[in-house]
Amino acid sequence: MLDYGLDLSAVEHELALPDLEAEGAELDALVSARTDWSTDTPAAGWTIAHQIAHLASADANALIAIRTPEAFAAVLKQTEAAGPRHADLDAAAGAAKPRAELLAQWRAGRTELAAALRGLPLDHAFPWFGSRLTPALMVPLRLMETWAHGQDIFDTLDVSRRPANRLRHVACLGVLGRELSFHAAGLPIPAAPFRVELTGPDGRLWAWGPEDAAQGIQGSALDFCLRVTHRRPLAETDLTAIGGDAQKWLEIARVFL
Repeated sequence: MLDYGLDLSAVEHELALPDLEAEGAELDALVSARTDWSTDTPAAGWTIAHQIAHLASADANALIAIRTPEAFAAVLKQTEAAGPRHADLDAAAGAAKPRAELLAQWRAGRTELAAALRGLPLDHAFPWFGSRLTPALMVPLRLMETWAHGQDIFDTLDVSRRPANRLRHVACLGVLGRELSFHAAGLPIPAAPFRVELTGPDGRLWAWGPEDAAQGIQGSALDFCLRVTHRRPLAETDLTAIGGDAQKWLEIARVFL
């Protein structure tokens, strides 16, 4: 989970609903063509069905938070009661449903969520896990999670996918997650600014931070996104660190707790 206290002024937060919808549609096309969702994915104990169930559940929770924020307290209480195993138990419950029912639930939920987000002002706040969110952050968060869990499924099925420029939203969250990464690792948060330069899927440079920063990261946007979502170990990426703090960041990078 992201530290939702991050400075949102750094987020390039145009309401990227078309990108979120495209991410869901791409994964839908992959899984709907498969009748067997029982194959294990890289996430321990999770099959393809578990991955889709998790996405469907998160979309449903987001709808509760937006439509009936007073009812979201019950979601938080249930999550706290289940403890660390909540995500596993929740995914297992969804995965036990017939494939057609789960697919229909996921489709309906993400369509309803997109419609709900589209109708909200960018700064409209609603409750979430550990803090409050706005559509400006919820959209890239849902895109990031859809992409990351989708990557598990693409890897499972040994299907390659061409990276799209909508990865920029995931990369932005990764950059914003620097302080979270150090905090989660129990390490002091570096005070000096960082420079991040990533090559997007179309060959363009995506950059954050001052050009003269002593600490920096360079490489492909795809590999950066795979790293911060824990879909690839650092050794399997082309990422390069400039400075000791930047190297440590790559080793502990994350966008969720």
